[in-house]
Amino acid sequence: MKKLLLVVAITVLLSLMAAGSAFSKEQAICPVMGGKVNKEIYVDHGGKRVYLCCAMCIDMFKKDPEKYLKKMKEEGVDPSAIPAKAKPEAGHEGHNL
Repeated sequence: MKKLLLVVAITVLLSLMAAGSAFSKEQAICPVMGGKVNKEIYVDHGGKRVYLCCAMCIDMFKKDPEKYLKKMKEEGVDPSAIPAKAKPEAGHEGHNL
């Protein structure tokens, strides 16, 4: 019985790790320049919101978003979902200044 519980616990833990939901950190660092994020400066990309440290990072992020998303993933950071009240029209990528 103890072995069965251990197997179930490990399976659940691995599932959570694969999903990333239980182990992802809230974004605090800009993936472009590494500064502290400013929640007023962001780019919405692929249904996710990526916060940046300054307006200069917007264009840099947009030139190669996958590079910065990969960096965030490697650091255990999952971009936030775009808030429902702020969702842009379908296909629109935006930012706030």
